[in-house]
Amino acid sequence: MNPIQISNMRQKTSILDKSISKGKGEINMNCFALMFSELVQYCQGKAHTVNELQMRLSDLGQEVGMKLIDLHFLREKNSKREIKLLNMLLFIKSTFWKSFFGREADKLEHSNDDDSTYYIIEKEPLVNKFISVPKDKGNLNCAVFVGGIIEGILNSSGFNAKVTAHWHKGTTYMVKFEDHVITRDKQMDER
Repeated sequence: MNPIQISNMRQKTSILDKSISKGKGEINMNCFALMFSELVQYCQGKAHTVNELQMRLSDLGQEVGMKLIDLHFLREKNSKREIKLLNMLLFIKSTFWKSFFGREADKLEHSNDDDSTYYIIEKEPLVNKFISVPKDKGNLNCAVFVGGIIEGILNSSGFNAKVTAHWHKGTTYMVKFEDHVITRDKQMDER
């Protein structure tokens, strides 16, 4: 019987072990454009109206968002999960946007007349950059996919919200939190 030999070779690091925020962006924009275009066409083939198409894109975005937030915390060992509402929104506007889109979102605003509504504003969303909207689908905003990602991140982090994308100042993601999230956040402030 031969003795077992131990190799001195380094173990390969898994793609899951690599930090998202460090290093250069490794996504080819042509590849991304093709993939996202195929995603839109897939959803369009299953939808009969613009609203249904946007709903399907948003649903897919939510699935992606739930996985991205877990992936972020798996890779970024020193990262902590936010428990305050504003801190979570700032995390999405800055850290998340930088990690996945290469730059921060343009603005984060709070609604003047509704405590539970916030707006994340992006002048030129990456997902709309490669989409030409046909005239019969004039109000289609493919950035609902990113809105779905935001919603998936918030919901899986305990900040239940509904996120919609609107054509305003580029694209505005309207984040409407459920009442219990606002109540919980106010109770934390009182402590």
